[in-house]
Amino acid sequence: MALYLGFDVGTQGTKALLIDDVQRAVVARASASYGLIEGLPAGHAEQHPDTWAAALREVTTRILQQADLKRLAGIGVSGQQHGAVVLDADGAVVRPAKLWCDTSAAEEAEELSARVGRAIPAGFTAPKLAWMRRHEPELWRRVDLVLLPHDWVNWKLTALATMEPGDASGTGWFDAQTRAFCARTLRAVDPRLAGMLPPLVESGSIAGTLTLQGAAWLGLPRECIGVPVSTGGGDNMMSAIGAGATREGVAVLSLGTSATVFAHSSRALLDPEGLIAPFCDSTGGWLPLLCVMNATGVLEEVRAAFGLDLDALTREAERVEPGCGGLLFVPYLVGERVPNLPRASGSLLGLRQGLLRPGVVFRAALEGVALNLALGVERMRGLGLAIETVRAVGGGARNALWRSILADALEATVVPLSEPETAALGAALQAAWTRRRSAGEAIAIDAVANGWATESAAPERPDARRVLALRAARERLARVAQA
Repeated sequence: MALYLGFDVGTQGTKALLIDDVQRAVVARASASYGLIEGLPAGHAEQHPDTWAAALREVTTRILQQADLKRLAGIGVSGQQHGAVVLDADGAVVRPAKLWCDTSAAEEAEELSARVGRAIPAGFTAPKLAWMRRHEPELWRRVDLVLLPHDWVNWKLTALATMEPGDASGTGWFDAQTRAFCARTLRAVDPRLAGMLPPLVESGSIAGTLTLQGAAWLGLPRECIGVPVSTGGGDNMMSAIGAGATREGVAVLSLGTSATVFAHSSRALLDPEGLIAPFCDSTGGWLPLLCVMNATGVLEEVRAAFGLDLDALTREAERVEPGCGGLLFVPYLVGERVPNLPRASGSLLGLRQGLLRPGVVFRAALEGVALNLALGVERMRGLGLAIETVRAVGGGARNALWRSILADALEATVVPLSEPETAALGAALQAAWTRRRSAGEAIAIDAVANGWATESAAPERPDARRVLALRAARERLARVAQA
C-alpha cells in the first residue's frame, strides 16, 4: 500500500480523503462542517484559523478510525483561495482571516487597480491587506508574516512557511506570466509587504516534512513524523488535479458556495479586463479560471424563503418551462466578481401574476446562476479557450435538473463526476506525484491523476429549443449587468 492523505480546508467545512495510490482507491474519508463568524457588517466574511485547526483534528480522528496511517507516504493540503492569514512575530494569529467572499475592500481594490494599471478584484488578498492597513493600523503594525489558508496549514505541519504559484495567483501581487511576485503591487499595498511573505517554491515540490509538533497538532501517530508534505495549492488548483484537468481539453465546473470554471493550459491566458483570472495551476502549468461568487448560496436563499427542501423545489421546478415565463433572477446576492460588481445586489425582474410560486422562483434561481456562468464562459471562449465538455463537481453538480440547465446555458455537454471531493483528492494525488518525483521517478501529474475521474451519471447535452430560450435570457442578463 502507498497511502496519501489529502485535506481540503474550505469555507463551509474541511474534508479529508485517504487514498491508496497502488490500488487506485479511496481508503477512508471524513468531513467536518463550520460557518462564518456571525454578526459582522455587510460585506465582511471571516473565519478564525482555529476553526480550521479544530476541523482538521476532527477529520483526522475519523480517518484514523477507518485506517492505519503508520504507512502514510505523503500529505497534501488544499485550501480556499484568497484568504488573508496574518501572524505576528511569535506566530500567533493577529486577527481572523478575511475570506474570498469578503467584499469590504472594494474601495481598496479600485485604488490598487488604478495604481498598478490592472484589475485586482475585491476578493483577492492584496485589497484585504490594504483594508487592514487603513482600518486597523495598530493590528497591521503587529503583522510579521502573511500566509494563504493552505500555506498556514502547511506551516503548522512542517514549521516552514512557503507559497506556491497556483494559490499565489489569487493574491493580486503575483505575476502569472513570470511566475513571480510583482514588486510594484507589493509596494502599492505596503512597502513592508515584501518582507512579510514566505519564499515561493515550485508547485509539486516538498514544502517540508511533518514535525513532532505538527503530528501532535493534527493528531497523527508518531510513526508519521518525517512524512513529506507537498506544496498543496488553492482549492481550484487541487480540484483540477482531482477532476483530471491535468491536460489541455479538459474543463471543470465546480458548483459550491461560489462557482468556478477552469481548464489546464500550457500557456498563460491574459484577459485585458482581468475578469478571467490568468492563474497558474499547481503542477507547473496554467489554469485560466472564471469565478462567480453566487452559486449554491442563491438556491439556499430560495429554500429558506419557501421552507421547502431542495428535492421538493426541484420537483416543482421541473414542471416549469425554460425561461420561467419571463422571470429573470439576477443572482448577485453577495455582489459579484464576474462581472466585476462587488457592490451589486440581486433582483427578480419580470414579475407577473403566478410567477412567485416556489417552483418558478427556484428554476429562475437555477437559470440565473447558470446564465451568469455562461456570460463568463462566453468570455473564456473569446480568449481562445475551447470549452465543449465540462466535468461537473461540487454539491450543486448532484442536481440533475441544474446540470441540464447548465448544459443549455453553457451550450456544452455537462458530465458529473462520481468523486464529489475533487479538491481533497487532488491534494492527495499531488502528494503522491511529489513523493514519486522526489524519489527520482520521471512521471507527469497526468499519469498520476488519469483514471481517477469517473462519471456518476449520463452526460447532459444541450437541447436546441431550450438553448434558444436561455440564450435570449442570457442576453437580457448581460444588459442588466451592464446597466
